[in-house]
Amino acid sequence: MVTLRLYGHPFSSYTWKALIPLYANATPFEFRAVGPEHPDNGAFVAAAHPAGKFPVLVDGETTVIEATSIVEHLALNHRGEAPLIPADPTAAATARMLDRVFDNYVMGSAFRIVSAYLANSANPDAAEVEGGKAGLRRVYRWLEEWLTAHSLPPHVSLVTCGAAPSLFYADWVEPIPAEAPRLAALRTELLALPAVARCVDEARPYRHFFPPGAPDRD
Repeated sequence: MVTLRLYGHPFSSYTWKALIPLYANATPFEFRAVGPEHPDNGAFVAAAHPAGKFPVLVDGETTVIEATSIVEHLALNHRGEAPLIPADPTAAATARMLDRVFDNYVMGSAFRIVSAYLANSANPDAAEVEGGKAGLRRVYRWLEEWLTAHSLPPHVSLVTCGAAPSLFYADWVEPIPAEAPRLAALRTELLALPAVARCVDEARPYRHFFPPGAPDRD
């Protein structure tokens, strides 16, 4: 019997973050899409999350909000071949650190650009767009330096779940530069993972919704 329900949207980066561990560990679950065609699902999310945001995971009598917390919950309660959280406490702390970097500074910077186009697609706020791009260039440099000196936990981990969607969309609005070959290689590596590739494919029908315009690649 399937006891897990995930509420989200296939084009949402944070929904991907929750889907990747489910796919990687072949965890049985029911996906409930949030959108105008499914008002009941949207109403549930609005009631379950303090800001009405998805993804939301329901596991029996337990409701979990926020994508990072969903990954943590799955690691504790629905274990599989993919470890999700490293067993070593120090490695786990590093994974959580990188998760924050990808969420706050990669996805966060990319979202500044997307938000500017959502606010005014014809004339987005130039300062917001450049601020987002500058933030991405800065975090790209930081990640390249970090990857030069350190190794990531094996896939699929919390880092994978945060890095894959954030790098996927960030590279659309500010391409990873030639000066960051390790980061570019990581993005390619992540997109080749079956769990991530499945998210990419399921989101293809919605690419025309990407506010700045989706590039003809990936």
